Amino acid sequence: MKRPAVDIGACTVCMGCVELCPDVFRLNEDTGYIEVIDLPEYPRPGVEEAIKYCPQDCIVWEEE
Repeated sequence: MKRPAVDIGACTVCMGCVELCPDVFRLNEDTGYIEVIDLPEYPRPGVEEAIKYCPQDCIVWEEE
């Protein structure tokens, strides 16, 4: 199964991914980083849109 991942070193926390796909991405208030919510399956269209519009190109699909 593929899972989206965020390169937190490259992420500027613009919140675009959270706005585009809030079912998958959220801001961790404690760390200040974007994190991927654990889901049994990820909505490909929403994640693909977040990948497409990420200004830092820091969202990718990873194999689990």
